[in-house]
Amino acid sequence: MPNLPDVVLWSIPAFVLLTVVEIVTVRLHPDEEQAGYETKDAATSVTMGIGSLGFDFLWKIPIVAVHTLAYELTPLRVPVLWWTVPLILLAQDFLYYWSHRGHHVVRVLWACHVVHHSSRRFNLTTALRQPWTSLTSWPFYLPLVLAGVHPAVLAFCSSVNLVYQFGVHTERIGRLPRPVEFLFNTPSHHRVHHASQGGYLDRNFGGILIVWDRLFGSFAAETVRPVYGLTKNIETYNPLRVATHEYAAIARDIRAATTWRERAGRVFRGPGWSPDPPATVPAPAATVTPETTR
Repeated sequence: MPNLPDVVLWSIPAFVLLTVVEIVTVRLHPDEEQAGYETKDAATSVTMGIGSLGFDFLWKIPIVAVHTLAYELTPLRVPVLWWTVPLILLAQDFLYYWSHRGHHVVRVLWACHVVHHSSRRFNLTTALRQPWTSLTSWPFYLPLVLAGVHPAVLAFCSSVNLVYQFGVHTERIGRLPRPVEFLFNTPSHHRVHHASQGGYLDRNFGGILIVWDRLFGSFAAETVRPVYGLTKNIETYNPLRVATHEYAAIARDIRAATTWRERAGRVFRGPGWSPDPPATVPAPAATVTPETTR
């Protein structure tokens, strides 16, 4: 097994330091055009992040088992060399794009990912607002394992991707130089991703690179001030409700559904999907006779 560092663990001190710096700058130089910090919201985000560490450890048991089995079954092997790891990271980022996009367009996947979008603030603590049900991403990375990438290398690249994205959750950084904005996911691009306006919805899914969005038609530039949160916001700071509210909504919709088609749609169609209303038969036009005219 490759001996690779735990990037997330080693980054925790930097997470804490950068968050403190951001809080201080927000307090010293408040900006009415920025969402800033709110104590309860930030506390909920941090709690979600701490909880996700424990739950992720639990979910990794079956995920590692499946990926290890797939790795043992494939005859392919990708060596861990100085030049292969960047290529694996590039491939992982490509698959992350599709995983992230899938988690926005399939409701049962959105029920996991919606946690990250549930804050109406946008700051570095928002990056910590992670789901507790992250068992839904592993199929998207299976092709990489079947291509011969060791599961430990995949986990390392996923950690690098996650650490990179911590830094794009801020309003304290404006636009970066044009080549950077063209190639990479930046705070400007990710502010669009967290916005709830119609023109910004389901845009900018990239993790490290934004070129995937440019290639596959999901890119939107930041033009107007984003309004953060959900199209239907939840009025709670309770971490358990934040983690489960969309699953509860799916269960309610399934109970209220009248057909199996509708039940399947409530789970596997988009978050805003609803069945077409039954067609109405137009009433026959009244027959006008000379006796009824006036």
